Amino acid sequence: MLRAQRILVTGAAGRVGFPIARALAAQGNTVFGLARYRDPTHLDKVLAAGIHPVVGDLHGADFADLPDGITHVFHAGAALGAETADWEFALEVNALSTGRLMRAVASTCRGFVYCSTGSTYAYQGPRPLREDDPPGIHTTGNYSFSKVAGEAVVRHTALEHSLPATIIRICSTYGPEGGAPWDRIARMLAGEEIALHPDAPNRYHPIHEDDYVRLGIRALEVATVPALVVNWGGSETVSAEEYLAYAGELCGVEPRVVYRADAWTPLWPEVTKMHAVLGRCEVPWRDGFRRMLEARCPERLVG
Repeated sequence: MLRAQRILVTGAAGRVGFPIARALAAQGNTVFGLARYRDPTHLDKVLAAGIHPVVGDLHGADFADLPDGITHVFHAGAALGAETADWEFALEVNALSTGRLMRAVASTCRGFVYCSTGSTYAYQGPRPLREDDPPGIHTTGNYSFSKVAGEAVVRHTALEHSLPATIIRICSTYGPEGGAPWDRIARMLAGEEIALHPDAPNRYHPIHEDDYVRLGIRALEVATVPALVVNWGGSETVSAEEYLAYAGELCGVEPRVVYRADAWTPLWPEVTKMHAVLGRCEVPWRDGFRRMLEARCPERLVG
């Protein structure tokens, strides 16, 4: 485990960045958390975790004012959701600013992790997605396009500056901070329909916070030149249909699943390489989902 390092985490108030920054700070590292901190509560939680906040925006940043001597970077900051409606904005934040950040820390950095996404893959039908599968534009549109570009920037800059890097293709995170599975469950609890892709069952590898913190830190440690590319998900295959049914049992709700061609295609990663270079996950998915529900909606649990 990393100790006594100077580590920058971008997106430090977010679902992935914050738990990793908190764990790194607890291990005796000096952790700097870069985020916009538009919500004052985000600044409070970062400070409470012993993280040194760095207020900034990735868009247009030149990173000239970063703390000196950064040894590692976990780059989870990104343009998401409605922000990516503007493709140029998405490209700037998710790709071009990444190159500037890598150049800014290249002289001292020994490990750079770029948070990409499983939605960079072209859909391959009902089989697991491998790291050597071709890219494509997922239903997330400009987001997936900008992350494909971001991966190219990371690969180039890692070679140009001999900067060890790991590109993790995140497929489905969940835990107390939420995640894509929680978003579906929240719609179920609100009595709404959940749209899934017609290629049923919709298989995923959801990864619990405890595991993604451990494997995320490991990704910093194993960074290489050329950049290492690896899928990032849980060790168990579970379908959205299956986890919705389980959450429904725990909360006394019947999921209302509908199948639509315009629904997101499943992100079902092949995790053999992940097991070899990062390790295996330890939280069984049913235990993890129960813990997520206990954290996010304890009043709804009936089972």
